[in-house]
Amino acid sequence: MPMHDWTKVDAGVYHALHLHWITEIDRYLRRHLPEGYYSMPEQVAGPFAPDILALSTNPLPKHDDGGDTATLARPKTKIVQDSAGNFYLRKQRTVAIRHVGGDRLVAVIELISPGNKDSNSKYRQLVEKAKTLLREKIHLLIVDPFPPPKKHPGGLHFDIVEDAFEDPFQVTADQPLMQLAYECGEDLRAYVEPYAVGERLSNMPVYLQPDVYIEVPLEETYMAAWAELAPRWQAVVPG
Repeated sequence: MPMHDWTKVDAGVYHALHLHWITEIDRYLRRHLPEGYYSMPEQVAGPFAPDILALSTNPLPKHDDGGDTATLARPKTKIVQDSAGNFYLRKQRTVAIRHVGGDRLVAVIELISPGNKDSNSKYRQLVEKAKTLLREKIHLLIVDPFPPPKKHPGGLHFDIVEDAFEDPFQVTADQPLMQLAYECGEDLRAYVEPYAVGERLSNMPVYLQPDVYIEVPLEETYMAAWAELAPRWQAVVPG
């Protein structure tokens, strides 16, 4: 099912879809994460409240492909970018990301909401949150179904990595929405899939450790979430 235009309806309507989508992604992760990993929706990690956390019960997990649930193959996205130099040398050493239960946080999944972009201060908070997670080597998957704010026309990826990449990708008018995955290895690597309203979502990786990820079927989970949305709103959300 192609992405709908969520800018044309009240933010509360998207919020209902957002909650269903988080649930569907979490259900998929619970079925497919390798042994030693688990996910939790809407939990607090340090000062942040991401949509979904992926955690590991192993202090130092083995570099394992997890059977048929994880893969070592490179993701196939339109754009792959690597940081220019050591991004982590500039990390904020005063910030530590911890999970209240003590298990090791390895990845965060964030589904962007209108509230993340309804003011410049909230948008900057979102960008700084992403930067902090990446500096702490927490892998990150972001799905952004909203165009960039007027004050930030380059898009979310550009603002997150502008100080780390030589020529970060910027969104275009014909594909202003973004799917972003960040792999935190020796250097930072980004997988970027731009898209537009009316286009299908792509499968995207969520990394568990460098070179090892599972693929999240964003289209499949979005369709399942859409099916749970009240028919009254399905009839009015623009496609």
